[in-house]
Formats: sequence, C-alpha cells, structure tokens
Amino acid sequence: MDRVSRILFSVLTEPQRGGQSFITSIKIAVLPIAKVFTLCFLGFLMASKYVNILPANGRKLLNGLVFSLLLPCLIFSQLGQAITYEKLLQWWFIPVNIVLATIFGSIIGLIVATIVRPPYPYFKFTIIQIGIGNIGNVPLVLIAALCRDPSNPFGDSEICARDGNAYISFGQWVGAIILYTFVFQMLSPPPEGSFDVEDANLPIKVPNKERLPSHPSGSSAEQVPLLATNVAPADSSSSNKEKVKKFFKFLYETLKLKQLIQPPIIASIIAIIIGCVPVLKRLIFTSDAPLYFFTDSCLILGDAMIPCILLALGGNLVDGPGPGSSKIGLKTTVAIVFARLCLVPPTGLSIVMLADKLGFLPADDKMFRFVLLLQYSMPTSILAGAVANLRGCGKEAASILFWVHIFAVISMAGWIILYLNILF
Repeated sequence: MDRVSRILFSVLTEPQRGGQSFITSIKIAVLPIAKVFTLCFLGFLMASKYVNILPANGRKLLNGLVFSLLLPCLIFSQLGQAITYEKLLQWWFIPVNIVLATIFGSIIGLIVATIVRPPYPYFKFTIIQIGIGNIGNVPLVLIAALCRDPSNPFGDSEICARDGNAYISFGQWVGAIILYTFVFQMLSPPPEGSFDVEDANLPIKVPNKERLPSHPSGSSAEQVPLLATNVAPADSSSSNKEKVKKFFKFLYETLKLKQLIQPPIIASIIAIIIGCVPVLKRLIFTSDAPLYFFTDSCLILGDAMIPCILLALGGNLVDGPGPGSSKIGLKTTVAIVFARLCLVPPTGLSIVMLADKLGFLPADDKMFRFVLLLQYSMPTSILAGAVANLRGCGKEAASILFWVHIFAVISMAGWIILYLNILF
C-alpha cells in the first residue's frame, strides 16, 4: 500500500513530459477559472437585491461601455503592437479555424437537434446555440487570468498576454460576419411570424410603409386622372442616380453592414492596417513613438475591460434562467449544454492537431495553438444571444446562456488541463 502511495505521489508531483507536474498543470488551469468565477460572483452579489449596486439599467450601461470603448481599446493596442505583415500571412489559419468551428459545431448541432427533436420552432435555434461559441470576451478573460500568473507555461507574462490577445482579436471580424449573416438568417422567426406559440395564429400585419407609394393618402387609384395636365419630362440621369442609390441601400440592408461595422471590428481593421505598415507602426505602437501616448491610453482603458465584463456577466446571472427555459424544455437544454461543452471541443482538438501535422500553423508557437483550441471550448456566444433577442427569441437564448455559462466553469478547467498537457 505504501508503494502504491509513493508511486501516486511521484506521478502527481514529479515533472512530466512538459517539465511540470500534474498538480502544477491543474493549478495553472484551475486558477484562471477561479479568478473568473470570483469576479462573476462579485458581479452577482452587486446585482442582487441585497446590495443592488448593479441593477438592470446599470448592467446595460456597463455592457455598452465595454463594447463601445474598453474592448476596442484593448483590441487596438494589443493587436496593433503584435501584428506585422509577415505575421498577417502566418496567422491566416485563425479566421479559417473560426469558420471551421462554426461549420463542425453546426453539424454537431444538427445531429443533436435531429435526435432530441426540440419543440417547435426551436430546431434551428438549437443548432445555433451549439454551433456558435464565444470567440472574443471569454477567451480574452482566460488569457489575461492565465498570463498574470508568473508560473504560466507560456513564459513572460507581458508577451503572453500581448500575443494571446492579438490572436483572439485577429478573428473578431470573422465572428461578426458569421453572427450577422449565418446566425441572423438561422434565427429568423417561423412562418407564423412569432416564436411564441400563443401568438402563432395572429395575423401578420402589413406596415403602412409597404403600401403603394404612388397614390397620395386618402386617394384611390380610380381618383387619379388618366391624363395629367403637366407632365414633367423624365430625367434619365436622375433616374439612374436613384437606381444606384436603391442598389446600395439594398446591398447595405442585405449584408447587414450596420451590424457588421461595430467598434471592435473597426478597431481590429485599423490595428491591422497600422500594424502592417512599418512607418505608421513606428509612429503609434513603438514605445518611443511620438503618438505612443494614444496607445498607452488605450492600454489603460483596455485593462479595465476584463473586470467590467465579468462584473456585468455575473450580474446578468442574478435573474436565473428566466421564463425561456420552460419553452425549450429540460431535454433540449441539457442536450445543448452537453453538446456545446463536451462534443464540440474534441472535434476542435482533432482539427487543430491535423492542421499542425499538415504544417498550417506557425512552428513552435504554443500560444497560437492554445488559442485555436480555446475557440472550440468556449460556451455559447453572448452576441448570438443578442442576435436572438433581435429575432424574437431572446428569453430562450438567455436561458441557454445562463446554464451553459454555469457548467462551462467546470468544463473549461478540464479542457485547459488537457490542452496544456498536450502542448507541453
């Protein structure tokens, strides 16, 4: 018995293949999750009825501040400092990986939805909740918490945070395009016009603006004279201009450009352009640059993003799953949580390992591979819940987000332990 105990103790404490013991690997993986959980709990406490410092309106303002200012500042400063034209060519697999994560996650969602048969009209909803993961906020939080530990396996804390944040930020624009094209279309209301079963039989009203605009209000077609006394000659140039304007308006509305052009996406594009032009990068992003004060200001604001978003996330959990859980049902909720947290990550691990063997990934860059793996292991996207709210199924999405984030605390710790043991 003593011999077995000594062997078990040596396995747990002695350095393994990566130079770290199993207990050390668990510590490195669990501590970031513990930090995230602590900050979320503080947000939950501040939003509770006993303290009520973060009411619903306050959380809404805090979310808006994070999305419109703090997150763009973090992306601009970290991505701009890390990226170059050469690295832009090396990082091509990051956006490809996000697309692959969406495709394979949606396939898994389709299989699960076919087996579970969620209540009508939540079939496509189930696919989206499984297939679309959080590729921005939660990975940024985990990287920040992981790199703050001096014993992290990725080396220097500053370089670890800079590279990790840059890799995550580089794929933000792809995620936005997927959200407001694929997700927006998949979450379209059923033919009845509403996700609420009680309202499914209500007639769909046609807005007044869709009526024929050729006749003035209060007049019918019979009241319009057949022969007009003063007919202005048609101007071909003005009609062509109107056609061009209508075409661009149609393109703008079809591609959802208003939703795509968001502060984090704008910050990513500007950072990529400036970072890839050496002259501009020396003016803004180097420590002795004349405009470095702007980058340093963005770094200060970006540091506030992590605690603010975790406080808001914890506060959003104070209301519980809400009434949406009863519409989806227990069976569908369990299936979504299990598939998102337990079935999608192994698929991602296989894809990343295959890409590594094919030589698609930068050599000897552990953080690059770690970020790719995290993209498959995250809970359901919060922005996907925002799109669901726009399409009329926000309460159901809030219910799924509640449960998937609760259980993600456990699943993310397990997957991070596995990833660190594979990488090191």
